[in-house]
Amino acid sequence: MNAVLLIGSTGQIGTELQLTLSSKFVVYPVTRSIVNLTELNTLRRIIRDVKPYIIINAAAYTAVDKAESQPELAHTINAKAPEAIAQEANKLGAFFIHISTDYVFDGKASRPYRETDPTCPINIYGKTKLAGEEAIHEFCPNHLILRTAWVYGTFGKSNFVKTMLRLGTQQEQIRVVADQTGTPTWSRDIAVTITQLAEKISQSNGEKSIVGTYHFTNGGVATWYDFAVAIFDYTSRLGKSLKVEKVTPITTAEYPTPALRPNYSVLDCAKIYQILGTHPTHWQQSLKEMLAQLHENSDESTYSLWG
Repeated sequence: MNAVLLIGSTGQIGTELQLTLSSKFVVYPVTRSIVNLTELNTLRRIIRDVKPYIIINAAAYTAVDKAESQPELAHTINAKAPEAIAQEANKLGAFFIHISTDYVFDGKASRPYRETDPTCPINIYGKTKLAGEEAIHEFCPNHLILRTAWVYGTFGKSNFVKTMLRLGTQQEQIRVVADQTGTPTWSRDIAVTITQLAEKISQSNGEKSIVGTYHFTNGGVATWYDFAVAIFDYTSRLGKSLKVEKVTPITTAEYPTPALRPNYSVLDCAKIYQILGTHPTHWQQSLKEMLAQLHENSDESTYSLWG
């Protein structure tokens, strides 16, 4: 089996990737305890020691609001670390798969963003992620950048679903932004897609035809308000008790944050689905499956959210 170096193996996407990749590849997981992505020399040494066939970077500085006050740290993790990985991958002849974000766009579009559309990030997080993309383009010809959006999952410390479930057990009324539109995307679906891409790369000896930037999300669109209402609806159907009685839609202006968010960040994913020969799973279906999984495993420490 070809070796895959998985950076960020304990995050919500990374943990899922360990599960989906393990039957197809020899996986070398890299956690924060092994190397902090600010330690670029250590990161380079690990890549040289493992000599992987494929490198997958599932790690990032994702605290969008904190990035506004920690721009140097965000830039190191989101731009300088991918640059170092890209340089080492190129030296080894390895293929580099990197996860990026819908926040490289400004949100002013009126149709789903294509991979070829101009980028114009409006916050520090988006700017640092775009800088990472640009470094990969410059230093590693054999790369695949996968932009995704509104990621949630069973694993990882925090995401929108887990936040809503926590608030839903504590508050009777919750106010949620209703004028930002995107596509909720389950980390499991992202991991399955990346594994399929890695298999294509492996089977074709570093498939050059799939080099480039791709968009991947679940199907459909939603506002954060729509997403929250669906979370509470499907959770109630699973028999879980919630305190929340009312979800109130509000505007972005009514919920100011340090970082600006795109008002519209739906991604056009036709390109990747054509490559894979599949169709997108609607975000509501994936949400139902994720919540059912959370419910079924509620006694395990990984799923301690339910309390």
